[in-house]
Amino acid sequence: MNSPSNLRAILAMVVAMGMFVTSDSCMKLALADAPLGQLMLMRGIASVLICLGLILALGQGRHLKRMFNGWLVGRGLLEVVANVSFTLGLGFIAIADLVAIAQTAPLFVLLGAWAFRGEEPGRTRMLLILIGLAGALLVAQPGGGAASVYAMLAFLCPMAAATRDLITPRAPRDVPPLVATLTLLVILGAAGGIGTLAFEAPRLPDGRETLLMIMAGATAVAGHFLLYVAYRMAEARTVAPFMYTLTIWAVLSSVMLFGDIPNQLAIAGMVLVALAGLAIIWFDERQRRVAAKVAA
Repeated sequence: MNSPSNLRAILAMVVAMGMFVTSDSCMKLALADAPLGQLMLMRGIASVLICLGLILALGQGRHLKRMFNGWLVGRGLLEVVANVSFTLGLGFIAIADLVAIAQTAPLFVLLGAWAFRGEEPGRTRMLLILIGLAGALLVAQPGGGAASVYAMLAFLCPMAAATRDLITPRAPRDVPPLVATLTLLVILGAAGGIGTLAFEAPRLPDGRETLLMIMAGATAVAGHFLLYVAYRMAEARTVAPFMYTLTIWAVLSSVMLFGDIPNQLAIAGMVLVALAGLAIIWFDERQRRVAAKVAA
């Protein structure tokens, strides 16, 4: 049976996925009228101000001097890679398809834990990893049109996100999660500012774009905070598979907000990715029960 800490970590992961889909949906709605870099900068400013306000309100301001710890900065830089590759695809690919590709992140986490920590997944888990990757390829449908280029680029997102999550336990445990979240948000906002100055012609945003970016910033703060907490409360193998709940959130967003109905191949791919994740959850729970019986 899962411990109370594991259950809280799983709940944090599920809610975090909903927050990320909400933030990305706001970005997609605004991308129709505004350039990417400017939106990233606006969302970054909103999220940093919200996060900083929470830190000060909770009396954690004394920890701000530690926000540029090397591991925390590394997480922020990896988030830039993940965010930019994902957001670039928002203008060309249905959000549900993009999220299905992003959901291969738990599989990359398991592969990374095996490669760098010696946590061998075993034959069953490896088979499930390959099934999940095959499902993601069905969603990306390489060679199926211009959008497939952006779909393949989107695979940078789960690889960078998995690396970010694998290094999260390396961060100092006495740094509050909100401060670690602020580090990531500052770096992400700075990347948006650099992109705006280097490649875009900034313009004055209207009220709709401003409101969307405030909503995107608030939900991004919540998502990154809960994600950080989830990986600090439980092992990666316990919480990573629950990133698959993104499919539920993303399909709801895709259909209700954008009217994007996935084609049959994409639906089949999403099902494969989700089933692979659920099977990993069941397999891990079965292993824990066997281990508990042996110990007893």
